[in-house]
Amino acid sequence: MSEVKLTAIVGRDSGSRATRRLLAENLVPGVVYGLGEDPVPVSVDRRELRIALTTDSGLNALLDLDVDGNVELAVVKDLQRHPVRRDVTHIDFLRVDRSATIDVDIPIHTEGEASLVIQEEGIAELRLTSITVNVKPTEIPDAITVDISEMTMDKTITVADLDVPAGVTVVTPEDQVVVSAELTRAALVEEEPEEGEETEGEEGGEGEGSAEGTDSGDEE
Repeated sequence: MSEVKLTAIVGRDSGSRATRRLLAENLVPGVVYGLGEDPVPVSVDRRELRIALTTDSGLNALLDLDVDGNVELAVVKDLQRHPVRRDVTHIDFLRVDRSATIDVDIPIHTEGEASLVIQEEGIAELRLTSITVNVKPTEIPDAITVDISEMTMDKTITVADLDVPAGVTVVTPEDQVVVSAELTRAALVEEEPEEGEETEGEEGGEGEGSAEGTDSGDEE
């Protein structure tokens, strides 16, 4: 995994007013902590942060974080976003040791087309978008890929079925469903009879009864 350089500015003020001022200046407030050292309040340039987190590694990018001239290896542990604009409003950086494993969330992607499911008017539904794994920072995979081309309506892919790289230990329970096959909404609507609709047998039975009544009347 390649490492991305990012500069953290130290010495920011705390409080909501100071935070609003930083955000107005396109700076994102944050904190750096971990490895037994004291937390350090920082801020980072919003544009530089966006560039750092839009590589193939996404939020799991391994960062060379320059904190007041001291470069520390770090990953993003948590970030908060504005509820409407989705801009990052706060970020936590975790110092990491190259030789020590950490828990991180890895996104799950699907590949292939579930043609057997589609033929039966179904869809392969991704139920789990990420899994938690334990891995060394330098060996964090960008994503876990699931091939759905052999999916059928009665098949389910669980965490236990995932193919993970060597050196990666899955923390998420093995029985959690990753992909399942479901009927499409249109197929379900077709299967459900409309309210008041009668089956063919019911219609036939009523018709025969009516005819018998008429015949009886004619005989009288």
